[in-house]
Amino acid sequence: MKNEKEILRWLDGELSSQEIEDLKKSEDFELLEKIAHYTSNLETPKVDAQAALDQFKVRNKSKKETKVSTLNFKTFFRVAAVLVILLSSAYFLFFNAGTTFKTEIAQTKAFHLPDDSEVLLNAASKITFNEKKWADKRVVTLEGEAYFQVKKGQTFSVKTADGVVKVLGTHFNVKQRKNYFEVSCYEGLVSVTHNNETVKLPPGKNFRLINNNIEDVPDSDAQNPSWMQQESSFDRIPLDQVIAELKRHYDIKIKTEGVDTSKLFTGSFTHKDKKIALEAITIPLKLSYKIEGKTVIFYNYGVK
Repeated sequence: MKNEKEILRWLDGELSSQEIEDLKKSEDFELLEKIAHYTSNLETPKVDAQAALDQFKVRNKSKKETKVSTLNFKTFFRVAAVLVILLSSAYFLFFNAGTTFKTEIAQTKAFHLPDDSEVLLNAASKITFNEKKWADKRVVTLEGEAYFQVKKGQTFSVKTADGVVKVLGTHFNVKQRKNYFEVSCYEGLVSVTHNNETVKLPPGKNFRLINNNIEDVPDSDAQNPSWMQQESSFDRIPLDQVIAELKRHYDIKIKTEGVDTSKLFTGSFTHKDKKIALEAITIPLKLSYKIEGKTVIFYNYGVK
């Protein structure tokens, strides 16, 4: 390792071109570069390397006055690098931490965004956004399902794992679940981008993606999504998606025995009565069910 004065001069940018070339030949130059990188990008107060070095040397010396300790620069700079990284992480976590709203099973939640846009979050869902940057960028990240009433203004974006929804001011619903993505427009105009392709939805139009395949969806004259009236409605939706939705509104486990969960279901179930909800799904599909504790088992009608 080079001597301490040369290293400190390098950190301060005081070395000549030839001295820098000599330093690059050092086996520890890669470590020094990492320290320089993190310290140059850190926006929090910078570490005084010379003061830290002096303090370190004084501390070592005070332990045993009769013994001179040799500073291990390699260890020192490794510790310094870790410290800088930790300070950087703390800075970005503090200043960029998002505001999060979350719902559990059988729970919905209404709240306002910083611009007074309204959001109603469906069961087992989560929304995150950066309140500090909201004035510059209206962006939320959604996992699950939510209905938005957006105040007019600059572009409002909803990011999901399956696509991005953009509007200026409108009423719309976004549902993003495992192997399922659907956007429904109720007022205004909604832009949906999936796999670098964009479609625009006027009121009554829907965009649906099941197992990464775009589905044809009939127009709707509904004023808002059915789940806002404590009911889940489906139009030619695979049974496994219906079952997943049922589990989000009732604290139950559901198993199937010999049932084709890819069969399509059209209908609805209430969020208020488990028995009625189970019958609303099983009867149209000619299925039966039995309850064992908290587990509901679907099976084909006539099979015990």
